[in-house]
Parts: sequence; structure tokens; C-alpha cells
Amino acid sequence: MINKIGKRAFAIVFSVSVLSLGACSSAPDQEDIQRVPNRSAQALYEDAKETLDSGLYARAIELLSAIDSRYPFGPFSKQVQMDLVYAHYQSGNTEQALATVDRFIRLNPNHKDLDYMYYMRGLVNIKADKNAFQEYFGVDRADRDANRTRVAFTDLSTLVKRFPDSDYAPEAKRRLVWLLNRMARYELKVATYYYEREAYLAAANRGKFVVEHYSQSSYLDPALEMMEKSYDKLGLTELSKHAKQTRKLNKRTK
Repeated sequence: MINKIGKRAFAIVFSVSVLSLGACSSAPDQEDIQRVPNRSAQALYEDAKETLDSGLYARAIELLSAIDSRYPFGPFSKQVQMDLVYAHYQSGNTEQALATVDRFIRLNPNHKDLDYMYYMRGLVNIKADKNAFQEYFGVDRADRDANRTRVAFTDLSTLVKRFPDSDYAPEAKRRLVWLLNRMARYELKVATYYYEREAYLAAANRGKFVVEHYSQSSYLDPALEMMEKSYDKLGLTELSKHAKQTRKLNKRTK
């Protein structure tokens, strides 16, 4: 009899424990509701905007994401997505920022603020390409793959070509100059790597690539010099002389 009572008591205690665990597992959902109260889209957006303007990006992302989820077709939906891009950018969440930008561009190809989204896409890709720690200590990162830089260049070029009168076009042009130099410098780093290992043809080709594609950069002369000395090492005298003559002509026209 005692054993049966003991077993029943154990069963009750076990059941209560399971229910308690279930209640604990649902606690985060309740916390989510408390973090983002059930309010109107306008009230939530006002809070989100104030939070964003205050630089509290993590909290702003919570609020904006909640609005985006609860009111996907509401009057603030487009602005919410644009603000999300900015908040993710400021927080360093580059992949999430890019995903939000791409979704916006895909779903709103004729939106009046499309220029802003291309501008932000360029900035996000620039940020994704940077290594803040190494840049802080002055480490030259031009030897890294420049794929993100090339994508950022495409983004900002698209902005300038499609929206020449955009408020963001002047800043985009300034950043394009920097990106052009960044890409040219990367190619020359690779060329130097090949040259030092006596792969002179590969080095010359990298220099030639800079001349053909990044002639407006600050690295035209170093690229021609790389071609000149690489061709000289290969015994290609005429090509070496031509690169040298082009260097001289380029210096006269400056």
C-alpha cells in the first residue's frame, strides 16, 4: 500500500516538474512580448525611430523586426526595412543588412528611395571588406581578396549611373575613387608577389590589368613600372620599352 502511494506521489511530483519545465520553456516567448509590447504599428515605429536615433541599434533592431513581422504590409513597412538596413549596418551585421537590402530591391524595383538602398548596399559591402582590428593598428590589408570591394564598386557605380541627381551621388563618387585605388593596389600586391617569386609573366599580366581597367587610379605608374621590369626579365625588350615610354608620356601629361 505504501509503495503504491509512494509511486503515485512520485508520479505527481514528476508531472509537476514536467509542467514546470514546459512553463520555463515558454518563458522566452513571454519575454519577447514584454520586450516588444503589442501596440499599433505607428506607436511601435515611433519608439523604434527614437531608439534608432539614440544609437541603441540592438534594441532598434528588435522593435523594427517586430513591426516588419507583425505589419508586413503596413504603412511603415518600406521605411522599417530601410531603417533595419541602417541598424544592421551600424551593428556590424553585414550579412543581415545585405539580405534586407536585396529583398527590398527585389520587391520594390521602382521605389523612390532605391538610390538610398544602393548607397547602403555599397557601404555594407565596404564594411564587410574591412578588418577593423587590423586597420586600427595600421596593418595594410591590400593583399586580401578584393571581391567585396568589387561588389561595393558595382553598387555605387549603379547608384551614380541610374540616379545621377541623387543626394547620395556626390559621396558615392568620392567613395568610388577610394575603391578604385583599393582594387588597383590589390592587383599590384599580387603582381609584387609573383615578381618576387620570379613568375614574371604573371606579374606583367597583373600590371597590365591595372593599366587596362584601373587607369584612373593612383597606381597607373607603378603598374607600368611592373610591366617594364617584368618584360625586361622575360627578355621581351620591345614590350619593356613600350611600357617605359608610356610611363614617360603619362608623366608629361599630368
